[in-house]
Amino acid sequence: MNILIVGPSWVGDMVMAQTLFVCLKQRHPDCQIDVLAPEWSRPILERMPEVRQALSFPVGHGVLDMATRRKVAQSLRGQYEQAILLPNSLKSALVPFFAGIPKRTGWRGEMRFGLLNDMRKLDKQRYPLMIERFMALAFEPGAELPRPYPNPSLRIDPVTRDAALARFGLSLDRPVLALCPGAEFGESKRWPAEHFGKVAELKIRDGWQVWLFGSKNDHPVGEEILARLIPGLREEAVNLAGETSLAEAIDLLSCADAVVSNDSGLMHVSAALARPLVAVYGSTSPAFTPPLSEQVEVVRLGLDCSPCFERTCRFGHNNCMRELKPRAVIEALDRLAPQSVEVR
Repeated sequence: MNILIVGPSWVGDMVMAQTLFVCLKQRHPDCQIDVLAPEWSRPILERMPEVRQALSFPVGHGVLDMATRRKVAQSLRGQYEQAILLPNSLKSALVPFFAGIPKRTGWRGEMRFGLLNDMRKLDKQRYPLMIERFMALAFEPGAELPRPYPNPSLRIDPVTRDAALARFGLSLDRPVLALCPGAEFGESKRWPAEHFGKVAELKIRDGWQVWLFGSKNDHPVGEEILARLIPGLREEAVNLAGETSLAEAIDLLSCADAVVSNDSGLMHVSAALARPLVAVYGSTSPAFTPPLSEQVEVVRLGLDCSPCFERTCRFGHNNCMRELKPRAVIEALDRLAPQSVEVR
């Protein structure tokens, strides 16, 4: 049985989609799973053993481009018995429909009547977690989801990991604290740079080194964090944000002895790598998309105005992040990775 998955458009969502792939393999051990998704997601999908191949979808997020969608559909015709759609948009249903895939499964979403022939009505109370909404599509409507839920688990090739270490001149002579200070969603999800800087300072004084991760947009905040470290400490930190590919970032994160991250795609990557993780939440909530790992501490204030799920603070103070002090994160790190090491 060949199954086509139309994948999501965000890093964290793609990581969490692995829970669906695991369920499909449990139900149909011989099935072959291909994922149609943006090209940027290939490094994630290539690290999921359940996925046979990642199929690059050349249409940008939110772009219609009907001609390209028909062309992609034609290339897929006759290859799949089922398509499962993770986005809820009408556009995401076009390729499986044009490809004539016999069974096309997804949630009702944007009025996709006719495009889907196995359309489900979502009960948000029954499936409050995003992974539950993904996993449910592997089963018949109304079926109980098997527990315990699978955690995403990305597979690392030591060869590519060592190549990334060599490219950036990184060594593992000190334990590694990875900091992920970005969040593509918006400012409201970002813990202040001065707080990240304080955590970096304290851990470096404790014998650790610090690696900063993120996109090109996060490079300036990485530089701000480094600028807060005095000479003698700054040399034990490196700003990799915007310097690595996503594949290299995943491989390097697998080397981390602990991670501190905003609610972001790299938070979910770190969890899927089973790294001890402190997840900092403010305007969003772990009740919908928590990091899925056994070694996680969620740190949040839980103010009356949060979670608001706004990109910027409606009150202009961002207190849900600003008032969350570094000490809470340091204490969480100490619980997850308590050993103080001697520098070799």
